[in-house]
Amino acid sequence: MTITRNIDSAATPRDSATLNKVIFIKLMPLLIAAYILSFLDRTNIALAKHQLDVDLGISAAAYGLGAGLFFLTYALSEVPSNLIMHKVGARFWIARIMVTWGLISAAMAFVQGETSFYILRLLLGVAEAGLFPGVMLYLTYWFGREQRARAIGYFLLGVCFANIIGGPLGALLMQLDGVWGWRGWQWMFMLEGLPAVFFAYVVWKKLPDRPSKAPWLSPAEAEQIERGLAAEQDEGAGQGGHSLKQCLTPQIFLAILVYFCHQITVYTVIFFLPGIIGKYGELTTLQIGLLTSLPWIAAAVGAMALPRFATTPQRARMMLVCGLLTMAAGLGIASLAGPVLSLMGFCLSALMFFVVQSIIFLYPASRLKGAALAGGLGFVNSCGLLGGFVGPSVMGMIEQTTGNAMNGMKIIAVILVLAALAALRLRQGHERKVPKAEAHGRRQVV
Repeated sequence: MTITRNIDSAATPRDSATLNKVIFIKLMPLLIAAYILSFLDRTNIALAKHQLDVDLGISAAAYGLGAGLFFLTYALSEVPSNLIMHKVGARFWIARIMVTWGLISAAMAFVQGETSFYILRLLLGVAEAGLFPGVMLYLTYWFGREQRARAIGYFLLGVCFANIIGGPLGALLMQLDGVWGWRGWQWMFMLEGLPAVFFAYVVWKKLPDRPSKAPWLSPAEAEQIERGLAAEQDEGAGQGGHSLKQCLTPQIFLAILVYFCHQITVYTVIFFLPGIIGKYGELTTLQIGLLTSLPWIAAAVGAMALPRFATTPQRARMMLVCGLLTMAAGLGIASLAGPVLSLMGFCLSALMFFVVQSIIFLYPASRLKGAALAGGLGFVNSCGLLGGFVGPSVMGMIEQTTGNAMNGMKIIAVILVLAALAALRLRQGHERKVPKAEAHGRRQVV
């Protein structure tokens, strides 16, 4: 299927600021909506945790393992998925990802015990693999480095919105308990999984593979965007940036280490916060869902307000380090305080979740290009996402062993401090080439 161009080819190209605004308006709502559906489907088991234990005998340790198994197959499939997207185009591949993950997520309604729970979580990881690094790659086709952190921040709003609406929505769906003989958690999995299948058609119809395929850009505008981005990638990656070996450098591994620690934090909070809040007192499922959404409102505020300031390498590094330390401080408060201050601590930590994540991906993108960029972004995300396996798995064992999930939060706070120290040594590829005075003089275009 070919998207037909409807822009007058003779029209005068719009300026860069106007083009960036048009791109944001045309692309970001689609990508954010896809990520909302993605996160609803990968994390809705957090609300079903208690019911899975009661109905199927899935213990806290088994739940933690199942929550984490998603990330094993997800991580293993990231690089090949991104390389395929580089070949076949974003429109087809993202639509394919959405169809398969939606069907498998809906199939979670038919879980019978630990074995089927593990199998479906593993399959969900394979199905959804490639969405996040695929979008990170896709954004390099449209945005320069000064706008990309902001674009990533907006994309990550999908996680925030999913967790803001996911708790109350999941709680409401679980109130269908008993309808047609199904349990509430079965309705939740089914009714949150199928929308991804239908939205895949919207992606197929509306998402252009790159500027030259966008019907709302003139040929001159598309050429201007693609030529400018190619020059920027050449500047940062140098002569060796096309080689997959460029993914195996100290700076890439340093970015992976920081991202790994970040992902341990985010997914531990996602999968265990509802259970922690549930122990604050006598709360209904809906009340737990509403309170769970508060830290994600803070995360949305951070994602919208802060990444736009990461316009120079120095400023980006400072924001990255401060963000990691803020996350650590928030979890420290949460692990030591009473219910009210504890929830405020989670909110403080969440404020920086996606500020940090939007900046981390600037580093590999500034050093790679071509197939190496596609594979490198998948490699960074897959290695980092192993933290999504380690965090929930270890937290489940700590909770079952000590009876207190907050002990795990203290350990994660220390890990984040170490990550902040490591982040001090991160450098973007073009830092060694751009004069300091010029770098400080750059300003955000959008």
